[in-house]
Amino acid sequence: MCGHKGNQIRKDYSRTCNKCSDTESSGSDTLFHKVKFGLLKAFHICFEMATTTKSLSALQVSRRYAVRPQTAGMFMNKVREAMKSSESQPLTGTVHVDEFVLGGKDTGHVGRGYGGEKKKVVCTAELTDSGKVKRFYALQIKDFSAKSLRPLFERHVSKDAQVTTDEWKGYGPIGKEYSIRQIPSKFGLNFIALYNLIHQVKSWIRTTYSWVSKKHIERYLNEYSYRINRSQSKQTVFHNLITRMVSANKLSIYSIV
Repeated sequence: MCGHKGNQIRKDYSRTCNKCSDTESSGSDTLFHKVKFGLLKAFHICFEMATTTKSLSALQVSRRYAVRPQTAGMFMNKVREAMKSSESQPLTGTVHVDEFVLGGKDTGHVGRGYGGEKKKVVCTAELTDSGKVKRFYALQIKDFSAKSLRPLFERHVSKDAQVTTDEWKGYGPIGKEYSIRQIPSKFGLNFIALYNLIHQVKSWIRTTYSWVSKKHIERYLNEYSYRINRSQSKQTVFHNLITRMVSANKLSIYSIV
C-alpha cells in the first residue's frame, strides 16, 4: 500500500486502501503470503501436519487437496519453518543426548566417520520421572566433534539439567559447562526411550520420503519435534501453529529451493 492507514476489509479478509485502491491479501507478509490454493485448503494442511500421527508427504497432500506436488511441497516447507523451536524453553531435569545418521550406507566407511550422503544428526530428550520422553529436539550436524555437538546444548539444554550421554569423546569438552554423565550405551539399553524415538524418526522419514536433501533435513526434524512436544496438547496445537504462521515473516520460494 501507499502508507495510508485507512482501508476497507473485504469478504475474503483482504484490505483495500481508501486512497490508492491497492488491495493487500489477508496473508500478506506472513507464511501464507501468495498461497496459490486458498486459505481454507492451507488451514486444512496446517491442521493435518500439526496433528497427524502418521506420515504425510507432499504427494499425499497434492492428491487430497487437488494441488500440484511441487506447490504442496513448497507450502509444507513453509509450515515446517513455523514449527521451528523458539529456543525459549530449554530442557531441564533428566536429559539424554545421542547421535545418529540418516541415509544409505556409504561404501568403505564405518562408525561415526560416515561421509557422502549420510545426514548426521544429534538429538536430545527430556524424560519424565517414569522414563518416558517429555520433549525432544534434533539438529543436523557437520560431524561428531565437540564443536558441532555444542549448538544443541546451547539452543535446547538448560545448564541446570542432568545430562546423560554415551562415552563418545566429543562430549568431554562440553562437560566443562554442563553437568554431563557419560555411561556405556550397551547397544542402546541405557538410552531406551531416546533410542526408540530415534528409530521412529528414521522409520518416519524412510517410509514417507524417498529422499531428503541435507538442505531440508532440519525442517523435517523440526516438524517431528513439534508434534512430539505437543502430543499432550492436541486441543491447542492448531491454534499455536496458525499463530506462528501469521507472526512469521513471509518466506520466498528462492529461500526454500
